[in-house]
Amino acid sequence: MSGHSKWSTIKRKKGALDAKRGRIFSKLAKEISVAARLGGGDPTANPRLRTVLLEAKNQNMPKENVDRAIKKGTGELPGSSYEEVRYEGYAPGGVAVLIEVLTDNKNRTVAEIRHLLTKYGGSMAENGAVLWSFDQKGYITAPRNSLSEEELFEKAIEAGAEDVTPESDPVEIITDPQEVHAVAEALQQAGLEIETLKLTRLPKTTIKVEGKDAAAVLRLMEALDDHDDVQDVYANFDISEEEMAAAVGA
Repeated sequence: MSGHSKWSTIKRKKGALDAKRGRIFSKLAKEISVAARLGGGDPTANPRLRTVLLEAKNQNMPKENVDRAIKKGTGELPGSSYEEVRYEGYAPGGVAVLIEVLTDNKNRTVAEIRHLLTKYGGSMAENGAVLWSFDQKGYITAPRNSLSEEELFEKAIEAGAEDVTPESDPVEIITDPQEVHAVAEALQQAGLEIETLKLTRLPKTTIKVEGKDAAAVLRLMEALDDHDDVQDVYANFDISEEEMAAAVGA
């Protein structure tokens, strides 16, 4: 898996996500509202909403928060109108970075993102400068349970997965972006519990980063993750798990 996937794993082990649960709920509420605005409030007919509701469930987001976000999106309750924007940039070491945001003030957000990139030794890039470095994919995780690696691999491939890491826990499964829901449903029918289901961007190639550049890249990733308007950050760095763990104090 790519660097940002290892980064997410280490943060999870460290417990950083629990410490930032309020911010996570805020970001999920934005995504739920936008999904409901664009595709309606019925998750059975709205794959984007269905996807984010699974993440909200996994994060133990209160039901009243979820319902309120849906109603804001459908117009049943007043709320801000968020716009989807993608920024592209470079981190130290020439690492490509994609930043996806939901914002109600593009001028404010772009200035803050540019400031963060500059502060940690990076820079903004033109639209399209680094997007080509990433492929959009479906991303699913599922607990290993009692299945063997061979059984997990077979079930995932039979379900239509493109790639599987059966040795990890949770198991990571990559799909065609158009097939992610079909694969997830097939896995559920095969007895697997779906933990994560979303669209992601995976780098076509990675850049190995070490030492001071590695530390700076990780500080930038954390700062971007912490920004209220940032929904997802993708990067093509390759940093050893040891350096990652040392950088976040794990």
